[in-house]
Amino acid sequence: MSATRPRRLEEYGVEAAREAIRGVAVSTPVLESPQLAERVPGTPTIFLKLENLQVTGSFKVRGAANKILSLTDEQQVKGVVACSSGNHGKAVAYVAARLGIPATVCVPEWVDPAKLEAIRQFGSEAVVYGRTYDEAVARSEEIQSERSLVPVHPFDDPHVIGGQGTIGLELLEQVQSLDTVLVPLSGGGLIAGIAVALRSHRPGIRVVGVSVENAQVMFASLHAGRPIDHPEEETIASALSGGIGLDNRHTFELVRDYVDEHVLVDEDSLKEAMRFTVKEHHMIVEGGGAAGIAALLAGKVAECGERVAVVVSGGNIDLDLLMRTIS
Repeated sequence: MSATRPRRLEEYGVEAAREAIRGVAVSTPVLESPQLAERVPGTPTIFLKLENLQVTGSFKVRGAANKILSLTDEQQVKGVVACSSGNHGKAVAYVAARLGIPATVCVPEWVDPAKLEAIRQFGSEAVVYGRTYDEAVARSEEIQSERSLVPVHPFDDPHVIGGQGTIGLELLEQVQSLDTVLVPLSGGGLIAGIAVALRSHRPGIRVVGVSVENAQVMFASLHAGRPIDHPEEETIASALSGGIGLDNRHTFELVRDYVDEHVLVDEDSLKEAMRFTVKEHHMIVEGGGAAGIAALLAGKVAECGERVAVVVSGGNIDLDLLMRTIS
């Protein structure tokens, strides 16, 4: 962790976010997993933070709700626009429907069909555009300009980061004396918010970012020392796909400054983790949501400490894909 200017809980309003989103997002449970602990050297006590049981099936509703609830009445009347690989779009659509706000969500052509269907079921306009996530982003920016809509960024926004950070506050209350927290890493909004919250209360907690080999733009950017573009590859962890933006204003620095360690997991490890959650815990976890479990099963994290928490970030996956994966 680099010694740059300090980041405080108040900068990203995590405490305020917790109050703001109460009643929209829920406080998700924590499950101890002795089955997973048996597979990890040293057999630590391992807890799973189950954001796959969140109201939209992923953590994304926390940040989306905090952002949309911060808008003025005039902004809410005009409506919002978002770009998403699926989970963020579903969260924006859900919150917009609850508040009676028009929403447009752009998604790339490879979006998970289950997530696309959910966006439409909540009443949002879904725009399927582009072979890559960045192409869908460009279309969302065009729509924003054409219609004067308010953008709800999937990660690089203080309100979104603050909303995701509420997971960190819950973990501190649910699991005493945490040593290590593993968090899936893509654009960085989730791990940035959690790290800010944890460090503000317990600076000694170790934060590990888990990236996927086929969706490692933040990982590659950190090694380059600046935000970069990185080729998109097909992955079962589609929720972690996409760029971080060459003009990234928040998450790159937060991840660089506050995340202690980074590991990569491959597609086979993700599939094994998904099979593990079905077999051992009878739970559906999507590829990206299983990244932390995959890292532990694959032995990617050394010296976890005695008490470890893994953020299971989502459970939205097409059932046919799930069955093919676990069979």
